[in-house]
Amino acid sequence: MVIVSPIFHSTGFALWGVGTALGNKTVVMRRFDPEKTLAALAEHKAEVLVAVPTMLHRMLALGPDVIKKYDTSALRIIVIAGSALSPALSEAVQDTFGDVLYNLYGSTEVAVASVAQPKELRLAPGTVGRPPVTSRLALFDDEGRRISGTNVRGRLFVRNGAPFEGYTDGRNKEIIDGYMSTGDMARFDEHGLLHIDGRDDDMIVSGGENVYPLEVENLLAEHPDIDDVAVIGVDDDEFGKRLRAFIVAAQDANPSPEDIKAHVKANLARYKVPRDVVFVYELPRNPTGKLVRRQLPAGPL
Repeated sequence: MVIVSPIFHSTGFALWGVGTALGNKTVVMRRFDPEKTLAALAEHKAEVLVAVPTMLHRMLALGPDVIKKYDTSALRIIVIAGSALSPALSEAVQDTFGDVLYNLYGSTEVAVASVAQPKELRLAPGTVGRPPVTSRLALFDDEGRRISGTNVRGRLFVRNGAPFEGYTDGRNKEIIDGYMSTGDMARFDEHGLLHIDGRDDDMIVSGGENVYPLEVENLLAEHPDIDDVAVIGVDDDEFGKRLRAFIVAAQDANPSPEDIKAHVKANLARYKVPRDVVFVYELPRNPTGKLVRRQLPAGPL
């Protein structure tokens, strides 16, 4: 096993524990380096890679000429968790390394809520899959009523065999009928696969329409001129809220704000087009690769 996900993060620590219990050789690194990770996979003929989506993105960014220098044919499993997996990255990883990707979704509070297997990620790129045998999932509306149906968005709650006892300051997550809130909005598709549409507190109302920034992020992540992207809601005098997109341009690319807006307009409803497009060198992310949205400027530009 090669583990480049931080060991202090629950996924890295848990899989390190599993590997140790099974007597696996486990390779860890003090600092993540995309090419050194490929070298470690090849040198040790590793069957398992444990990472976060941002790390896989940086490995793919090395390009096919660099990647093919390293023999990763022994790789049978890539386990990721810790932040959202975009459909574009999901497809690119399996196109490069084969159908070996497993996407884990959960949190400290609800443990492992669902897992997407390689065939499910091919069927619905970016999905977080289905609950394991220890987990039960439910969607509720704002009034606490159970939601059912295909592609009907609701607040995601989880009930499993590893219940959360509460924070040390006495707080707890909302619980309905024994199900605990994850804080995410989600939906089940026509295959019964779960999709995360973003945090419930990330949703904005712009001109009376509900908008989830993650939908716009996933679309822009597919754009060939964009290396990384974040979309947030900011105050707007006319519409209440509007979207602001932060773009890291791909190497040797020079997209304009008009290019970005036109791409969104061609694929999504007009009210989902970001009013602001800001180009940056990098996005703020924590050690697990999760986007730290509060560090993105939401005030006047």
